[in-house]
Amino acid sequence: MVTLNRIYTRTGDGGRTRLATGEPVSKSDARVSAYGEVDEANACLGLARLHTAGTPLDAVLARLQNEMFDLGADLATPPKADEAEGAALRILDSQVARLEAEIDALNADLPDLTSFILPGGTPAAAALHLARTVARRAERAAVALAESGEPVSGPALRYLNRLSDLLFVAARAANDGGRSEVFWSPAATR
Repeated sequence: MVTLNRIYTRTGDGGRTRLATGEPVSKSDARVSAYGEVDEANACLGLARLHTAGTPLDAVLARLQNEMFDLGADLATPPKADEAEGAALRILDSQVARLEAEIDALNADLPDLTSFILPGGTPAAAALHLARTVARRAERAAVALAESGEPVSGPALRYLNRLSDLLFVAARAANDGGRSEVFWSPAATR
């Protein structure tokens, strides 16, 4: 359990912070950036939930918000090659599989896409599109971290990839099941 009884500590005033392992790093560290982007995507989900209250989609988003804290903890704890299972909070492949099942279930009731969709439509859909783009940025930050040679768990990377896919399909569903979508018209304003 986490206990926060003092919000400011002044320990970060010099531009340093600590990973979940206690290791001190710069606040501009790629790992800090990756889990910071996840935090921003989570805040976007909170905004989207203002428009999904009372809908079945809201329960999915509430679970995603909790899982994104787990994801942040995963990214804030560099995996060790000899790490015992359960030694650190990690995203699991079963969570990735659940996202895939939810994508398939939401997508089954949507019309086929015939064009790219502009991010907008209903307030819920617009907020979900914003969350989707921030989740993609978080994914790029996590991939950059991995490509720099830093260890990142595979399920965390897969989760981020599926998360933005789920948010795309959720935005379509929030657009009256696809009926209120705004489609791209190539070169329409020339």
